[in-house]
Amino acid sequence: MAKMKAAVWYGKQDVRIEDRDVKPVDDNDVKVRVAWTGICGTDLHEWQIGPILLPVDQPHKVKGETTPLVLGHEVSGVVEEVGKNVTGIKPGDRVVINPVVLPGKYDESVDRYYGFYSIGLHTDGSFTEYVVIDEKNIIPVPEDLPFDKAALAEPLSVSYQAVKHAGVKEGNVVAIFSCGPIELLAIIAAKAAGAKEIYAFDLVEERLEKAKEVGATEALNSGKVNPVEYLREKYPQGVDVSLEAAGVKPTFDQAIAVTRPLGNVCIIAVHTRNFEFNPLALMTSGVKLSSSMGYTPQTIKESLEILRNEEFNFEPIMTKKIELDDLVEEGFQSLANDPKQAKIVVKVSGDM
Repeated sequence: MAKMKAAVWYGKQDVRIEDRDVKPVDDNDVKVRVAWTGICGTDLHEWQIGPILLPVDQPHKVKGETTPLVLGHEVSGVVEEVGKNVTGIKPGDRVVINPVVLPGKYDESVDRYYGFYSIGLHTDGSFTEYVVIDEKNIIPVPEDLPFDKAALAEPLSVSYQAVKHAGVKEGNVVAIFSCGPIELLAIIAAKAAGAKEIYAFDLVEERLEKAKEVGATEALNSGKVNPVEYLREKYPQGVDVSLEAAGVKPTFDQAIAVTRPLGNVCIIAVHTRNFEFNPLALMTSGVKLSSSMGYTPQTIKESLEILRNEEFNFEPIMTKKIELDDLVEEGFQSLANDPKQAKIVVKVSGDM
């Protein structure tokens, strides 16, 4: 059986570059030669403190796989082989992979809430030379979109789905709490949806600088400026939409406090700790609270069009490009220790 180089998770801070078998291509499958693949916060957290989502000991209920597992799920590449039932994709096509495999039993707007699995978390992912996945998870990439930039389609889709879920529309004023990679992409997504002004808050100056570079109206250090006082002075009724992405109680409370009656607060952070919350904060303010997880297949297609639009500046987000052999030292360790890093993308085959 053919072999491929892969970055394999064995345990906390134990990712090894080694050879793995290339998986067979079934009748409905597509084999993609990976060009570029991004490092997600979930990849970093699995390396730092995992297992969190990885199927350790007990086989994943859909694929029957356990660790050690190949990480990675933000991927662009070229089709190398297709199964005999595949008709819409052919070898040589430029593509991205939607890594989330849905049940396909419900409308796509809610399908993911009835169960899913993802490459790189529940089955082998994209920190390797080849990915084999069902045809329905393959999305063509326009010829004018470079592969490294196309690898941002997946994380941009997370942000864009949240922006759509929060109802951001033309002329809105938006507040974003935190300025990590997903939030920087959310600034671009909010601009694409027509937001008039976007206010970004964080405690790290390097992140705030990037927020301004990608299009925030203002980027403010919430350790120096009180977000509620600042925004309520500018907009006494409150902003239209707040995106809470820090995942802690202070920003959760602030997001509600800065939003107008019948405005939307959307939670896009993965909260790792519980905290007390009084629902009267919503009842007495008229604010609508929701959350967003993942994205629909349509959203990832729309994200590719945003990436093609030269009006939006993605360069500040792609802070480093590395080789697969350097994934741990130049990737995970760099993201963990260097506040200037945002999205690190990994060259596998590169531009083909």
